[in-house]
Amino acid sequence: MYADNGIGNGRFVMAYDLENRLVIGVSSRALFDLTTENEIFETEGVDAYCQYQVEHENDLLMPGNGFPLVKALLNINKIPGQEGRVEVIVMSHNSPDTSLRVFNAIEHYGLDITRAVLASGAPLTPYLEAFQTDLYLSADEDDVQSAIDCGIAAGIICCDTISTPKSSDDISQIRIAFDGDAVLFSDDSEKIFQEQGLEAFEENERRLAKDPMKAGPFAKFLKTISDLQKELPQNDAPIRTALVTARSAPSHERVIRTLRAWNVRIDEAFFLGGVTKSQVLKAFGAHIFFDDQVVHTEPASKLVPSARVPYKKRSP
Repeated sequence: MYADNGIGNGRFVMAYDLENRLVIGVSSRALFDLTTENEIFETEGVDAYCQYQVEHENDLLMPGNGFPLVKALLNINKIPGQEGRVEVIVMSHNSPDTSLRVFNAIEHYGLDITRAVLASGAPLTPYLEAFQTDLYLSADEDDVQSAIDCGIAAGIICCDTISTPKSSDDISQIRIAFDGDAVLFSDDSEKIFQEQGLEAFEENERRLAKDPMKAGPFAKFLKTISDLQKELPQNDAPIRTALVTARSAPSHERVIRTLRAWNVRIDEAFFLGGVTKSQVLKAFGAHIFFDDQVVHTEPASKLVPSARVPYKKRSP
């Protein structure tokens, strides 16, 4: 890439390549606690919100529910041989003029975040694609839905059900939990369960036990994490994953064979057969849990940070 130094003498600089990096897009409301600010936006409008942000830009923002995960992911860059492996990009509907408060907080907490998209209300999905985003966390359902529809792993992070995390909490090993159907895997089997019931679902899974399932919205993200895990000794891997699914025998076999066919690693698996997921997630120590159903994310979010994955809209 050619860059001009401002006095007519150009020089060549290397372009920053996002290939082989874990790219995380995070909204400012997922990263920091903007509950008050969002209420102003919802009740008084964008002008009042902008005025409030400018007037309070020197007031420190507290960490949001996505903060510990983002901080821990950035710590992977401190592992020898993994420098620059994780790239976190703030993806915001804020305008440049109202963004200083967010960047002040990033600097205060020592987060190695240098890139941002400040879209002034414009859709963010084109920029998620442009930055080759592997995971997008946001509190905005429309943004997340749009990302999912474009094939990007994304979750609506619950911002109002658990206590605000402490900025000083350091995570030595990141623990990420996934639901199976409609998250790691496609929702084809889930639709059979919803439309025809448990018996038809189990018969379908028994019949197709040796046929790998289609990839769901988080399959690529899991594969990226699995590749990272393979580069480090298993006992020292900075990320530990879990599958937490309502499936049970005999529908477990297709899950295992699918993961084997994908050549991905899942460290722990829980086939709960309808048992509530919350306590298992607490015992696992999940720092984020992705599920497609509110019936699971809402109770889980009282114990661990959780994000709902919307269904991909199907073409008519």
